[in-house]
Amino acid sequence: MEPFALKRALDNVRATTPLVHNITNYVTVNDCANALLAIGASPIMSDEPADVFDITSICGGLTLNIGTLNERSIQGMFAAGERASELGHPIVLDPVGAGASALRTRTASDLLDKLAVSVVRGNMSEAKALAGGAAATRGVDVCPGDAVTEDNLAAGAAFARDFAAKTGAVVAVTGAIDIVADAERAYAVRNGSPLMGRITGAGCMLSCVCAAFATANPDALLDATVAAVVGMGLAGQIAQGRMGGYDGNGSFRTYLLDALYNLDGDALEAGARVEELA
Repeated sequence: MEPFALKRALDNVRATTPLVHNITNYVTVNDCANALLAIGASPIMSDEPADVFDITSICGGLTLNIGTLNERSIQGMFAAGERASELGHPIVLDPVGAGASALRTRTASDLLDKLAVSVVRGNMSEAKALAGGAAATRGVDVCPGDAVTEDNLAAGAAFARDFAAKTGAVVAVTGAIDIVADAERAYAVRNGSPLMGRITGAGCMLSCVCAAFATANPDALLDATVAAVVGMGLAGQIAQGRMGGYDGNGSFRTYLLDALYNLDGDALEAGARVEELA
């Protein structure tokens, strides 16, 4: 990756304060808003079909998260997505739990097929379900058999590149080792903390953060997505480092937001653990 690409991506977010429309799940909506504020972006939330055309029109990017689907939110996602596609705004799709139910899988697939999705961000089970491959999604968590490891990293990168080529989107497969790819290049990101799996919403926050980075860096979507993934993972590491003897996942959640708030481009570059994969 070009030197200083990650720093520039974060600096652009903080310099432009991108306004991001988020149709995300109601379990994590507050944390998503706070994560965007922490990195210097501005959030707005609406899933009402009669409202989303106007809301999307004044924003620069859109996050679609299927974590708590209902018929109204599905209609809102398509209406907002169609407007964002018309305006050329980046759209981040988070296929939470795709493969766990027919409705989730069908909705995520239809959104990907019918909208100009810029980034797909999910775990490997969700990505495989969306790509039509074999996957056994366990709730909203990755199936152990789908987890990315050092042993299957090359195969995971090939899958991500192929999926990106078929969809035209940057693909971010996140887990213990993250893979971010477009049709030509794939990167492994080894930033993060296992404690991120002990709070709800780390992935949802990341998808919204990806939308902010994409909005602020529309001509460098791969670099922007890598920067977002690194930034969230590095914030997790910093948060874990603050944990004391009586701290638990509630403290970790607060420390994670604090770390995002205080993260700057130089720290992002210095702490990045990124490897380009063959």
